[in-house]
Amino acid sequence: MKNDKQPWLVQRPGSKIWLIRFTDESGGTRQKSTGTTNKREAERQLGAFAADLAAERYETPNNLTWSAFRRKYDEEHLASLAAKTRLKSDTVLDAVEHILNPQRLRDLKAERISKLQAELRKRGLAESTIAGYLAHLRAALSWAVDMGLLHRIPTIQKPKRAKTSKVMKGRPITKAEFEQMLAAVAAIVGEDAAASWQQYLRGLYLSGLRLAESLELFWDNDAKLCIVLESGEAYVRVPAELEKGNKDRLLPLAPDFADFLVSTPERERVGRVFKLKAQKRHGDRLTADRVTRIVAAVGRKAGVLVDQGRNKFASAHDLRRSFGERWAARLMPQALMELMRHESIDTTLRYYVGRNAKRTSKLMREAYNQEQQNSGEKPQRDTLRDTPSPEDDNAEK
Repeated sequence: MKNDKQPWLVQRPGSKIWLIRFTDESGGTRQKSTGTTNKREAERQLGAFAADLAAERYETPNNLTWSAFRRKYDEEHLASLAAKTRLKSDTVLDAVEHILNPQRLRDLKAERISKLQAELRKRGLAESTIAGYLAHLRAALSWAVDMGLLHRIPTIQKPKRAKTSKVMKGRPITKAEFEQMLAAVAAIVGEDAAASWQQYLRGLYLSGLRLAESLELFWDNDAKLCIVLESGEAYVRVPAELEKGNKDRLLPLAPDFADFLVSTPERERVGRVFKLKAQKRHGDRLTADRVTRIVAAVGRKAGVLVDQGRNKFASAHDLRRSFGERWAARLMPQALMELMRHESIDTTLRYYVGRNAKRTSKLMREAYNQEQQNSGEKPQRDTLRDTPSPEDDNAEK
């Protein structure tokens, strides 16, 4: 953009924040925020902006590419946020990229965002999840407007509020179904990458990690989620800067997952724990959105149907559900909450404690019979259906 007219500073009406105003290539007046009330800092930004404008390095909202926007948003905004927030935002923007394939930031108009919502519903996402996606997208677009990269935020229709449900949108899968998924991996990712993906699925099944957590799990990076091995047990260290409470946390991992980690040769315990192989990459690693779709494709190929009504096949989260189901039978709710890394005990109670009445009844019967044996008394019958009927009593007589 060739522009001989110098930009200038003004203050936002009703605010002390300084704005840079300039004339774009069409002769119209545009502005971008400096984000500061300090005039000296605003003048420094003005000088840098004027130099970019003169050298035609500045990309106006009319021609800013989507890739350039993502790079700026990541470096200038997301880098200062907690890892969990960055991962969620990356997942959302990856989905936007895959579904809408925008070439420029200006391509995200209201009708295209409506198409994004429709596609997310087709994928089986809950309305509350879609609302979360849209909130992250709105935050990104709002930042773009504040930075002068976009004229205004396009209209985003909020999804209808879904009724609260205690029913899982899927189900825990059985061990046999998990073996079916492992067998289907090569058909989806190819023989060369199959071993890395089979190891990844085993890791999800044994750890209960969320997909985003699993992709940011390291052997040797204390600034990230990092594995700690001590006396054959495994923990994950969460650094203070990634926690809202700003404190380091050491969280337990399941013993069978600890065995899985210990089986990794020491020379290979560098970098990410899960080193997935695939052809299509975004930056230097597979994106969370792509990993999600590959795992779902494996579930579909294996024929593991977890919700017949919605025709939904097994996903990464169903592996986490299987983990929760297995350990719910062995742990008290508070311990299970810590192992699952739930923010609230309500989530643990709603989905994993008391959900399976038959399983709970069987566990109580086994515990009761064991107690009877330990006390020297004769154990009771294993199940209520084995209680003798009046006819049985008459037969015994």
